[in-house]
Amino acid sequence: MPIGNLMLDLTSTTLTAEEVDLLAHPAIGGVIFFTRNYESIQQLTALVKRVRMAAQRPLLLAVDHEGGRVQRFRQSFTVLPALARLGEHYATDPLAARQAAYRLGWLMAAELRAVDIDISFAPVLDLNYGPSQVIGDRSFHREPEIVSELAGAYIGGMHAAGMAATGKHFPGHGFVEADSHLAIPVDLRTQEQIMQADVLPFARLIPQGLNAVMPAHVIYEQVDSQPAGFSRIWLQTILRGQLGFNGVIFSDDLSMEAAGVVGGYAERAEAALAAGCDMILACNQRAGILEILDQVKLQTSPASAERLTRMLGQPFMNRSALLEQAYWQQAVDEISHLA
Repeated sequence: MPIGNLMLDLTSTTLTAEEVDLLAHPAIGGVIFFTRNYESIQQLTALVKRVRMAAQRPLLLAVDHEGGRVQRFRQSFTVLPALARLGEHYATDPLAARQAAYRLGWLMAAELRAVDIDISFAPVLDLNYGPSQVIGDRSFHREPEIVSELAGAYIGGMHAAGMAATGKHFPGHGFVEADSHLAIPVDLRTQEQIMQADVLPFARLIPQGLNAVMPAHVIYEQVDSQPAGFSRIWLQTILRGQLGFNGVIFSDDLSMEAAGVVGGYAERAEAALAAGCDMILACNQRAGILEILDQVKLQTSPASAERLTRMLGQPFMNRSALLEQAYWQQAVDEISHLA
């Protein structure tokens, strides 16, 4: 059975009866975890097993675990620095910064793979222009060349730990001030300006093995009237066509305020899938998930199914084995100086 193309969230640290039923639905292809789903390593490990048992088929288990402000699991996990710390390190020692980026990517991914989480939606490839508070220090740097260099090393570390990488937020969320969780950001720059700056990290990392992309809920008015995540121009013409990307396209959360420009949850899901998303996310709004399941014909195409299968985590050591690794301790020691 192919992986479904709808990712949902869970309400607590254990599964409810409704969630058990939802996970059995063939359209559900993934679960994204939040801080509310985590109490301890033991509890999370049990929850992951219960989720996989309820589904009885391959599921993509995901989390936003970038470091800094965005790290969902903290107790018993290494506290990860914001990616901007690597950019600051680069200013004084580029080689050491690249090495730290590799170790940080490996450490983040290794600790998640050790509890059977497939992917973290990372790294952020947005440029830090300054005004955007929602991006800010989640970005490696302002310069696309440095972002590309550090992100390339970070992704190499993720791959070494058995995790696929997701670059976000295509084609770039860093220039606009508004937070797409709360408003509808509009970027007034020309396509050429965006392509020559914000898109560069994506363009450079795609040939290096960038596995997935998450588009921004931002309207780039001079390119399309729809946010990038609902735009065939951005996802098909530019990302797949011009940049030659053949990995997974995840929608950003359809519950975000900026996604509302296309209508209700069913309309948002249909628009994202029609634009070219392989998997859509609907979080923190169970009624939205139910509306999508009730009103949208969800069917994973053979191409999407193949791409999504490639996102499943590769075999990795369990947590006990990980903590015995000298490399893990070396990575923790190095990263602690950046946090």
